[in-house]
Amino acid sequence: MSKHIAIIGGTSGIGRATITQLLAAGHQVHAACRSPEKFADLGIVAQVFDAAAPTPLIWPERIDGLVYFPGTIILKPFHRLTAEDFQRDLQVNLLGAIAALQSALPALKASGNASVVLFSTVAVAQGMPMHASISAAKGAVEGLAKSLAAEWAPLIRVNVIAPSLTDTPLASALLNSDLKKEAAAKRHSLQQIGQPEDMAAAVVHLLSDSSRFMTGQVLRIDGGLSSVRTF
Repeated sequence: MSKHIAIIGGTSGIGRATITQLLAAGHQVHAACRSPEKFADLGIVAQVFDAAAPTPLIWPERIDGLVYFPGTIILKPFHRLTAEDFQRDLQVNLLGAIAALQSALPALKASGNASVVLFSTVAVAQGMPMHASISAAKGAVEGLAKSLAAEWAPLIRVNVIAPSLTDTPLASALLNSDLKKEAAAKRHSLQQIGQPEDMAAAVVHLLSDSSRFMTGQVLRIDGGLSSVRTF
């Protein structure tokens, strides 16, 4: 059955792969992002939304699913992180999501069986150097998701995907050479880095009725990095 899905961000990487899969499955996508023109080739009408400075959004009367994609990668030693770094990570990853969810809440409730998907990072479960700021922000996202899953049950399910390093424009500085890609792959038990399509498939599953008995969960799609050692 066709669903109405709200996509926040998603103009590239995991978001674009998700939209492509949703459209192929016959769902209706309602987007909000900083650059709506980037969706022109997909035929999607999008409204303007900047996670760094959220503005009110207008949604259809019913939304069956919402996915929040905006994210940041600020990797620095702790002593070099500024208050502004922490504030930006919190604004884009947490407060932007809160603004989007509050604007969409009436439409999500109208669905009667809605699903929300947020994004975290493997660095929350697996301590990593130079990830203090993003780990703090994404840890807050995981806490928010579990609280909302409890508060909004049974009408709205809320789950989180926590990827490892994925080959997207956001991570381009970390994967801009074959040597870097090879080194990153070797850190994972599966000897590969994540691909946008891998994460998109998980998002589509969480939006579908096939995951109707899942809420308050953090799916660590990370090539085994947070839980498996084969070396």
